[in-house]
Amino acid sequence: MSGAPVAAIGPQNRLQWDSLDSAARANALRRPAQADGAKTAAAVAALIEEVRVGGDAALRRLTSRFDGVDIDTHAVSAEEFAKAQAEIAPALRNAIVEAGARIEQFHAAGMSQPYEVDTAPGVRCERVLRPIQRVGLYVPAGSAPLPSTALMLGIPARLAGCHDVVLCTPPRPDGSVDPAVLVAAASCGIDRVFKLGGVQAIAAMALGTESVPACDKLFGPGNAYVTEAKRQVAQLERGVGIDMPAGPSEVLVIADAGANPEFVAADLLSQAEHGPDSQVILISDDDGLIERVIAQIEAQLVELPRVETTRRALQSARMIQVATLEDAFAISNAYAPEHLILALRDARRWLPSVSVAGSVFLGDWAPEALGDYCSGTNHVLPTSGAARFVGGLNVASFQLAITVQEVDRQGLRAIGPCAVELASAEGLEAHRLAVSRRLDAA
Repeated sequence: MSGAPVAAIGPQNRLQWDSLDSAARANALRRPAQADGAKTAAAVAALIEEVRVGGDAALRRLTSRFDGVDIDTHAVSAEEFAKAQAEIAPALRNAIVEAGARIEQFHAAGMSQPYEVDTAPGVRCERVLRPIQRVGLYVPAGSAPLPSTALMLGIPARLAGCHDVVLCTPPRPDGSVDPAVLVAAASCGIDRVFKLGGVQAIAAMALGTESVPACDKLFGPGNAYVTEAKRQVAQLERGVGIDMPAGPSEVLVIADAGANPEFVAADLLSQAEHGPDSQVILISDDDGLIERVIAQIEAQLVELPRVETTRRALQSARMIQVATLEDAFAISNAYAPEHLILALRDARRWLPSVSVAGSVFLGDWAPEALGDYCSGTNHVLPTSGAARFVGGLNVASFQLAITVQEVDRQGLRAIGPCAVELASAEGLEAHRLAVSRRLDAA
C-alpha cells in the first residue's frame, strides 16, 4: 500500500535568510539550469556542428530524433497557412487580435526616434534608424505551443520595419505547426515559417542551410538547450547577434502579511508549469503568509493537468523568510528575476526599491500571466540573472542606430584644431594629418 504523496514544498524549500551564511545564500539563489551547464554546453556544441556539416539532411535527422516526426520539407506552405486560419476557433482568433493590438500600442509608444543636432556651426551630427536586415524568430512549442510568443516577437519586428523575417517553431507529432502559432505569425505579416525546434532551429537560422537562410540576429525564448545554442552561435566566426539569454522561466514574489495566499500560489504555479527547470521564489517577512501559500500550492497543484512537470519545478522552489521587506528587495536585486511580483500593500510605493528585474507586476490584481499574454508588455525577458545588464525585448532590439556627421568648411575650421590636438596627444600622426591637411585647404 503506497503512502501519502510527498509534499511539493518540503522543509528543504523553506529558508530563514538570516540563518544562512554567504555560501548558502548563493546556493539558494542558483538557477536549476546552471547546475548542468557544462553537460548542456557539450551537447549543444555537437548538435550545432551536425547542422553546420549536414545542412538540411541534418535538420531532418534531428527533427526525427527529437520531435519524433519525419519531415521532407520544413518550410510551411501557403496552403498550411490557409488551413490554420480555418481551424482556429473565433474566440481564439479574437484573442490574438486583441492581444496584438495592446502589444502594438505599448511598443509603438516606446519606439526610439532619430535625431540631429548641430554640435558646432557647420557640424551636424545625426542618428538614423534602420531595421536589421534579416531576423530569425524562435517560438517554442516543446511543452506547449505559444502563439503569444509569435506576437511578442513579430509585432516589434514589424514596427521596426524588418522585411526579411524567418520564424522557426517545432512541429507537432503529425508534422504540422500549431494553427494558432501560424495565425499569430500571419497577423504580424510573417509568411516564412519553418517546422524546426530546439538547437537545430537556432543553428539553422545562425548558419543557414539549403532551405533556411542565415539571419543577422536571433530572437526568442527557449529551454536551457535553446538558450545555450543562442550563446554559442553568437560566438561563431560569422557573429550572429542574439537578443538576450531568455531561458527557463522564473518568478520571484515579494509578499507581505496582507497578500492573498491563493493568488500568490497561483502565480508561483503558473511559472512552475513552464518546465522542470523553471524556478519560483517567494520572499516574505511574514511566516504565516508563507505557510498559507505553501498550503495553497499543495491544494492547487493537484488540479493542474501538468502536475508532474510542475512538481519537478517545485523541487527548486524557494520559500524565504526575511526580517524586513527591505531585505526582500536586496535579495531580489541580487537574484535579478525575469518576473517580479510585488504582492504588497501600496505596491507602487515600493517600486523605487526595484533596481533589477525583467518585468514588474504591482499589486494583488496583476498576475504575471497577463504579461505573458495581453497586458501589452513583452514576455521575452532576460533570465539567469541577465536582467542585471539587459532589459526585455522592444522595437529597438530589431533596429540599428547609425550615426551620421556632415561637416562643411566652417565646421572643419571650428572643430578641426580640437581633433589635431587630441590626435597629437595620442601619437596618431595619420589621424592628425587627415584633419590638418583639410585645415590647410579650408
